[in-house]
Amino acid sequence: MSETTRVSTARRTTEATRSALDVMLTDAAVGGPSRTLHPHAAARLAGGLARHPDRTARRLAGLAAELARVATGRCEITPTKRDRRFTDPAWQSNWLLRRLLQTHLAVSETVDELISGADLGWRHERQARFVAGNMLDALAPSNFPWSNPAVMKETVDQGGLNLARGARNFMRDFPRLPSTVDTSKFSVGENLALTSGSVVLRTEVFELIQYAPQTDKVRELPLLFAPPTINKYYILDLAPGRSLIEWLVKQGQQVFAISWRNPDAEQGHFDLDTYAAAVLEARAAVAAITGQPAVHLNGACSGGIISAGILGHLVAEGRLGDVASVTLLVCALDNERAGTSAALTGREVAAAAVADSARRGYLDGQALAGVFTWLRPNDLVWNYVVNNYLLGKDPPAFDVLYWNQDTVRLAAGLHRDFIHLALENSLTRPGALTVLGSPVDLSAVELDSYVVAGLTDHIIPWENAYRSTQLLGGTPRFVLSTSGHIQALVNPPSEESRSSYRTADEHPPASDEWARRAVTQQGSWWVDYDEWLAPRSGELKPAPKRLGGGRYKARAKAPGTYVHAS
Repeated sequence: MSETTRVSTARRTTEATRSALDVMLTDAAVGGPSRTLHPHAAARLAGGLARHPDRTARRLAGLAAELARVATGRCEITPTKRDRRFTDPAWQSNWLLRRLLQTHLAVSETVDELISGADLGWRHERQARFVAGNMLDALAPSNFPWSNPAVMKETVDQGGLNLARGARNFMRDFPRLPSTVDTSKFSVGENLALTSGSVVLRTEVFELIQYAPQTDKVRELPLLFAPPTINKYYILDLAPGRSLIEWLVKQGQQVFAISWRNPDAEQGHFDLDTYAAAVLEARAAVAAITGQPAVHLNGACSGGIISAGILGHLVAEGRLGDVASVTLLVCALDNERAGTSAALTGREVAAAAVADSARRGYLDGQALAGVFTWLRPNDLVWNYVVNNYLLGKDPPAFDVLYWNQDTVRLAAGLHRDFIHLALENSLTRPGALTVLGSPVDLSAVELDSYVVAGLTDHIIPWENAYRSTQLLGGTPRFVLSTSGHIQALVNPPSEESRSSYRTADEHPPASDEWARRAVTQQGSWWVDYDEWLAPRSGELKPAPKRLGGGRYKARAKAPGTYVHAS
């Protein structure tokens, strides 16, 4: 198998695990996507193979020939450079392990080719590829103690104590997924979310945090972060040196952030309009505190969807001047053909999911985290099966993974609205969505926009994020970070960093055409963002000596109280 073929296969596998917001929320409510092939999809696959018997026979014969080359040591198949499961030198130096690895890769490639050659529709192809991928990932030789060289060496060196510790770790985790992080090493407010600031407004829905200036002068126009509603806000203020908020404050930006309340059953009525009104209330407070009529609005992930709805409302009200610019971080406003979970989920299942969350008043955050996890099973499931249960090690202490498991609930009303919004893809059609009584037409939003996506994002495909540049009016700047969903946000500039990002001067309708024109920039996009934001933020002025102002009094130190609610 050529390197080009392996890359193509890896790309198709990646695409097959992407998922839209609506279907992830559906899966979380109904217990996750089924990892068994639906009978109807299985029949379609069998029929597709039967319609092309010669093609199917050639591929099976090709597999037989490849396995013969594996057995005789003449096979040249190797894993891709990004596949961390097979980095141990023994996978190549040991004749038996090399044959096990090559057999697994050959079978995986043939299964992929058979599915591609069955000429299935998009939905059934994704169903088949998802189920086949999960089965093959689970059966990889790296997942078993008798065929993983690192585990065999550890077992010999420790006399099997690693397996005993692994059994203890398994009993600790069961029936949940493997632990991914040592939670004892982190605490919000102690070594996470440490940028100095104060809560200047608290409502039933959110707390508004104003961050203390760290420069003598600050930019006139302030920046307001609307974070995801399905995670806690401090991914934007993760830790000293790894905080986007801290870095922007140090560049002289006036920064405010919303910290959402963790809703319970009593807040089940919170819906899209509730959160849109909350962001507008926060914007008004920021404007009053800074004495500026316009505020930069930065929406991350689902916070970007809410921000887009707000902009449509402001246009309809003739108040678009309340916002100076809009930034969307790893956010998709267009959910067309978003991924495998979309193929596995029908409207009937979505309706059942909405009904289930309505009965409880919320969607459980741990259930949603489980859906995110199964989008990357090799990285977030089998990697920790090997580490925790076979090697008998504790999971690492990593701040991003701690934040990832520090989940929040999603109010039933917002859960319902997000599913309906994405099923109808209503942000792409003028007037199809109503926010706060106003029909939304994003093409009328004549604002400069800064859109960030991650090249390897397993939740928001960068192509979907790119289409926001075609939906919004005004002048866009699209930045493609060479990282994933979270690492695209936690991307601090440093001399040691190997980060890079891509930009282009023009934004044609097709994302692949943009990619052909884009050039690679070394370093973090944070620097590019500040350079884009600064000339749109007015003049420099003396930094305020105290936080808050008027009726917005500093009432508690950042990170506030809502972020601690579990």
